[in-house]
Amino acid sequence: MLLNLFNEMRAAKVPVSVRELLDLHHALQKGVVFADMDAFYYLARAILVKDERHFDKFDRAFAAYFKGLENLDQHIEALIPDEWLRKEFERSLSDEERAQIQSLGGLDKLIEEFKKRLEEQKERHAGGNKWIGTGGTSPFGSGGFNPEGIRVGEAGKRQGKAVKVWDQREYKNLDDQVELGTRNIKLALRRLRKFAREGAAEELDIDGTIDHTARDAGLLNIQMRPERRNTVKLLLLFDIGGSMDAHVKVCEELFSACKTEFKHLEYYYFHNFVYESVWKNNLRRTSERFSTFDLLHKYGDDYKVIFVGDAAMAPYEITQPGGSVEHWNEEAGYVWMQRFMEKFRKIIWINPYPKQAWDYTASTHLVRDLIEDKMYPLTLQGLEDGMRYLSK
Repeated sequence: MLLNLFNEMRAAKVPVSVRELLDLHHALQKGVVFADMDAFYYLARAILVKDERHFDKFDRAFAAYFKGLENLDQHIEALIPDEWLRKEFERSLSDEERAQIQSLGGLDKLIEEFKKRLEEQKERHAGGNKWIGTGGTSPFGSGGFNPEGIRVGEAGKRQGKAVKVWDQREYKNLDDQVELGTRNIKLALRRLRKFAREGAAEELDIDGTIDHTARDAGLLNIQMRPERRNTVKLLLLFDIGGSMDAHVKVCEELFSACKTEFKHLEYYYFHNFVYESVWKNNLRRTSERFSTFDLLHKYGDDYKVIFVGDAAMAPYEITQPGGSVEHWNEEAGYVWMQRFMEKFRKIIWINPYPKQAWDYTASTHLVRDLIEDKMYPLTLQGLEDGMRYLSK
């Protein structure tokens, strides 16, 4: 039966393999879940989906698969006599629960009355004794105080007195095009990794300890080794102020994630476009500035460079001397960007604006041309594409 679920996954473009399908079969055979739709949903997602970007595709495939099973259920129900089902249900009730149901005229009467009131009710209701609502004494609703009834939904605190539950649960799909939080940014940045062991020997080398202990006839010989670290060197340059004020939060999240993921990280600020100087402290940007020439000479060409900005400005800020809106720049901005391109092997530009909006500003076209079209949107997919290029 799970072959149909596998086919739905493939049709929805979820990258799932036969090995993962067999793992799901094995988990079911071991009884990891049984007769619980929610538990099976999470188990199947954990085994079949290896990337959060595909959660929404998985949900669609899962829903399509179980829509077919619902139709099968209806067919099976038509083959099973009603009295069999009713007797099986009644066997699961205690004497007290049977008495509670009988107080409303029996189970048939309870379900019939529920359907009738559901058809008659036209609006939300709370606190009463008849309509389907919350917090009242009606036998239908949620969070009420009737000693027997049908619970509908999750509104209000449960009283534990329902003899039947009707509930619909909704799940929100994930999208790989939304702006990122710090956790998702970290996941995307991990594509840019090059590990090596450097520095002092501070980490226990378990394999080395076992090997040397065996060589010494069982005499414990503890071996240490340097910690394994990401050796990628990253130079971040953030556009700050003006139109970038609307993107402060996501830029802070990106900055925070980068500081966590990269040991060799340097950062600077600029406004709109890079000129002859940059700065590290925005409160002192007029008095404490760093020469861009010094920056180009200080950092080796093995640094990966990321510019973060919306690239939205007047075109003359890029093409003309004196184009800066804050000072007189002797050389045009594009000259400085050409120097960056000549010095560093890998440069990208991360743009917080959606990709479909880039065509509406001439300056964005200029920037894309200068960096050889290596501009990426600040989305999960865009960030992963950028990290994949830098890691080549």
